[in-house]
Amino acid sequence: MGEDSRLTAVVALAQGMAAAHTPRESWRAAALGACRALAGSFAALSVWERERGRLKVLVNVGELAPEEEEFPEHEAYPVHQFPEITEFLHERWAGGGGPSAWVETAEGPAAGHAGYCHQRVAALRRRGRGCCVVAPLVLHGRAWGELYVARRADAPLFEGADADFATVLASVVAAGLAQTERLEEARRLAFTDALTGLANRRAVDVRLEEAIERHRDDGAVVSLVVCDLNGLKRVNDTRGHAVGDRLLERFGSVLSLCGAMLPGALVARLGGDEFCLVAVGPPGDEVVRIADEVCRRAAELELGDGVACGVASTQDPIGPVRSARRLFRLADAAQYRAKALRAGKPVVAGREGPDDPVVRLADAPPPAAGERRRFRGRR
Repeated sequence: MGEDSRLTAVVALAQGMAAAHTPRESWRAAALGACRALAGSFAALSVWERERGRLKVLVNVGELAPEEEEFPEHEAYPVHQFPEITEFLHERWAGGGGPSAWVETAEGPAAGHAGYCHQRVAALRRRGRGCCVVAPLVLHGRAWGELYVARRADAPLFEGADADFATVLASVVAAGLAQTERLEEARRLAFTDALTGLANRRAVDVRLEEAIERHRDDGAVVSLVVCDLNGLKRVNDTRGHAVGDRLLERFGSVLSLCGAMLPGALVARLGGDEFCLVAVGPPGDEVVRIADEVCRRAAELELGDGVACGVASTQDPIGPVRSARRLFRLADAAQYRAKALRAGKPVVAGREGPDDPVVRLADAPPPAAGERRRFRGRR
């Protein structure tokens, strides 16, 4: 491969990673870009999990062996099986050398103890590959993992120039991974409540819009639980905002614990003393059961005065739900009624007969000036 071709390959790899929207897409773009750049038949990206002492495979691309998966859940190898990782990174690099790639072939044996068959050599033979190039990945000044590219047994062996090029590719991949980390952190902050660590209002908007679209398309059950934490103002006024924040955090933990009982549920703080839970799929009765558990546990908190909880589910007789805004109005109205009744249990929209007061409240015209009832209207 000429210099122009290699430059083109580097640019293509960088562009592929820049276009990725998720970490998985970024990993796949890195492995595919390196595989094409080095004319390989297979490539993998792995991360070094120091706390577990293992090299975990994130993605495999190209011609996969029968036991290999594109995004393996459990493919990981103890680092002691690959002594060159620690030897290379802690001896050569720490001693002033650079994190350079190296080549291994199925002919073996690898450098090391006499008669010792290197794990990589054994793997190459087992999977019908003739050679591989391994490039360490360094992020933020620390070893992050490795880029691995292999060729078929009947293909030309990698040479020293290929190892040098793999080192360049690894630096491009590392830069792409760093960018992915920054984007993921930005996304996390944009959709996370800083105090409780739960999802925030923006995350709820996105999830609920997607959920209602699913409901319109295939009838998926969508349920929304809205909670108003009672007594927060009293706690803030009498014991200080630091204690009030502790109450918010503790209730957030309660809601998170209960929400975990509903697969895939999103638990969020909407702002102030308001929280919510979005569930897609579970039956409405199951969501109500969990909401009841939330009320019970909130009442047991040392601080505050329990919670007012309203539930709205598309599985209940609440009329057509064509927008996230309407489901929010129904859950809000149920929560408003729970607060007015000082109910210790959730109030559920649509469960009090044909003239359900919650549905009437949600569908009533906007309140007159000065009336306390307010619903979220921007959805």
